[in-house]
Amino acid sequence: MGEDRALSLLNNMLWNSLLVVGPVLLATLLVGLIVSVFQVTTQLQEVTLSYVPKILVAAFMLIAIGPWMMGRVTGFAGALYQSIPVLAN
Repeated sequence: MGEDRALSLLNNMLWNSLLVVGPVLLATLLVGLIVSVFQVTTQLQEVTLSYVPKILVAAFMLIAIGPWMMGRVTGFAGALYQSIPVLAN
């Protein structure tokens, strides 16, 4: 396997991981930002207040787009396994 093929596989892996984890991280980031703005405006400085909404949003996102995430990861893994005979040459 040449360097170009290895870099291509690494590039595909990184893009797939970014696409899979991106929506969950973005949703929790937005909820964290909203909770932080709420804490600043109400001057309620409770540390644990930001954890519960973020955990709930992350769980909801995993339930909502979990099948798509698994399909994306298994599709990439399947394509990788099918390319093993080609990589050996």
